[in-house]
Amino acid sequence: MKNVKRAAAIIFMIVAVLFVFSGCSAETSKPTATSSAESTAGQASPTTAGTAATATGTAAVEPAATADPAKKEAPQVKHRVVSTTVAVTQMMDALEIDLVGIPTSVKVLPERYKGITKVGNPMSPDMELVKSLQPTEVLSVTTLQYDLAPVFESAGIKANFIDLTSLAKMNEAILSLGKTYDREQKAAAIVEQFNTKLAAIKQKTAGKKQPSVLILLGVPGSYLVATEHSFIGDLVKLAGGKNIVQGEKVEYLASNTEYLQQANPDIILRAAHGLPDEVVKMFDQEFQENDIWQHFNAVKNDRVYDLEEALFGTTANLDALKALDVMMGYLYQE
Repeated sequence: MKNVKRAAAIIFMIVAVLFVFSGCSAETSKPTATSSAESTAGQASPTTAGTAATATGTAAVEPAATADPAKKEAPQVKHRVVSTTVAVTQMMDALEIDLVGIPTSVKVLPERYKGITKVGNPMSPDMELVKSLQPTEVLSVTTLQYDLAPVFESAGIKANFIDLTSLAKMNEAILSLGKTYDREQKAAAIVEQFNTKLAAIKQKTAGKKQPSVLILLGVPGSYLVATEHSFIGDLVKLAGGKNIVQGEKVEYLASNTEYLQQANPDIILRAAHGLPDEVVKMFDQEFQENDIWQHFNAVKNDRVYDLEEALFGTTANLDALKALDVMMGYLYQE
């Protein structure tokens, strides 16, 4: 029981740190400032109402038409969307959807959103600031739903948690956003790029030996084992690899080196997050000082690879096309 509680505590800490450090893409109406014309809807302009030029050039004044309240058009909905994660912000940019709020992050955000209000890091957005933007929708990710859903609800803010745990889930989210914000053609084009890439990978890996893979996810001071339900685990599977951790329902597990050594993977992938340079040093020290790692075939055969954080995040993102190319190189030494 103590080990279970300890593993749960470690997993929660790592997820929190990842999002704090990471701060963890057809046309629709863009939000515009309310014009004075809206406040006088249904009234004619004082300089032009009821005037009509006659054939002789004189103006004949006619009574201003009275609008029939029953025939008024429904007001056009103006979307005011706040994105609270980097991955979602990139997706909205690719779909050319304007935002009124974006996450605070050390990462470079799309130029489209330069000058847009920053609402805090993904793990703990500033609720008062978010509410002041009068959003019609706030976007986060399911990884943070357990912690943030009650916070948004208590603040009276409508939040939608997008599932980005896999490439397929991200594609579903892109198509859904495209439908909601009248960007269906753009969404379909983005998804088609991924479908084309996956078809090419499937053809390329047909008949090849499936390499076994261990994925380690590290942040300063600790690391976990990533299952096939994590985003990086999903990329391994899509690229034709086999995660040595099977049959689990969660994204990450506490490490048990003895068990991992028995599985003896062909390849070890090390994902460094938070402070990547510091985490890589931690991994290097662990592999040097803990003798058990020297008995892994992946270590003996120099098949240990450190993943670039920008490409291999904890949630799916639009850089997955590049990430799949890199993954193919690791798995098949291309």
